[in-house]
Amino acid sequence: MDTLKFAVLPGDGIGPEVMAVALNVLRRAAEAEGITLEHSEADAGGIAIDRHGAALPDETLRLCGESEAILFGSIGGPKWENLPPKDQPERAALLPLRKHFSLFANIRPGLLYPELVNASPLKAERIPDGIDIVCIRELTGGLYFGQPKETRELPDGDIEAVDTMVYRKSEIERIAAVAVSTARARGKRVCSVDKANVLENSVLWRRTVTEYVAANAPEIELSHMYVDNAAMQLARDPNQFDVILTENMFGDILSDEMAVICGSLGMLSSASLGTVNNRHGHRFGLYEPAGGTAPDIAGKNLANPCAQVLSAAMMLRFSFGLDALADRIESAVRRAVTSGVRTADISFGGKNVGTAEMGEAIIRNL
Repeated sequence: MDTLKFAVLPGDGIGPEVMAVALNVLRRAAEAEGITLEHSEADAGGIAIDRHGAALPDETLRLCGESEAILFGSIGGPKWENLPPKDQPERAALLPLRKHFSLFANIRPGLLYPELVNASPLKAERIPDGIDIVCIRELTGGLYFGQPKETRELPDGDIEAVDTMVYRKSEIERIAAVAVSTARARGKRVCSVDKANVLENSVLWRRTVTEYVAANAPEIELSHMYVDNAAMQLARDPNQFDVILTENMFGDILSDEMAVICGSLGMLSSASLGTVNNRHGHRFGLYEPAGGTAPDIAGKNLANPCAQVLSAAMMLRFSFGLDALADRIESAVRRAVTSGVRTADISFGGKNVGTAEMGEAIIRNL
């Protein structure tokens, strides 16, 4: 493999500046292996609304469709919060991208290096060896996409809002397969999170996951947990988990809690994988940092680029099969942030550096 073709959507706020760092790290790492990067940038999110009148312009969607992966920044911000909900950047760009490319599986590592345990809000004695867990979230079903979805006036003049939570057995089986594959490469344990004591589709979720693991992965240790208890257990003892498997809304909430206990949103990456393989035989995917656009620090050379860099490494791993190169970048990030340099949003000791300087520190450690 000598050419990697991917779309770059920097987005809003700090998106463009952390994306520039990630591309520079990718370029330097790829050059050492004789690999050429072929990428084009396009607008998505608030900047696309301002420039094109739509959060996801047709040209952006076309570029993504012609690529083998999408490296995504962050979108949204206060500037666009007064738009109707359906027109706001997150709902009008990110959700349609997920649906259009069937990006059904979100993989978000929860990793806190042992050297940085003081960055976590948890007591150090609870996590003396850091944190190493993964959340597998179903991404294209459930409450966010179910129909009907509407707000309506009732005959008596009252107002009613309706969201519909729907899952099919086949949707549950395919995300369970991702969790099993992930667990096989780790500690061989999956905790499936649901609300089967209340929700009908959670009953189907639990039964389907149980049957799938029994039939296809008997070597995997499967447990089940209600979502309210899972939220508590994440804060009490996160390393009791290995792989967390859950549906769309629960995964949205739990993965953000996981990000907080790992000390910094600026350190956490994610991959959203689809059903279609690219020409290299690997899954088409969208790769993005877990944090937001942070408009208050945009353009000030304060943003932590590590999550964007680590997302780029995930792209190499899952969409291009370049595990060794991904490992190299991930190791460089670890060496950079544990050697004493830091950006403003990482609260551990060492020299405070800017966005670009953190990128240079990563490159020095490649």
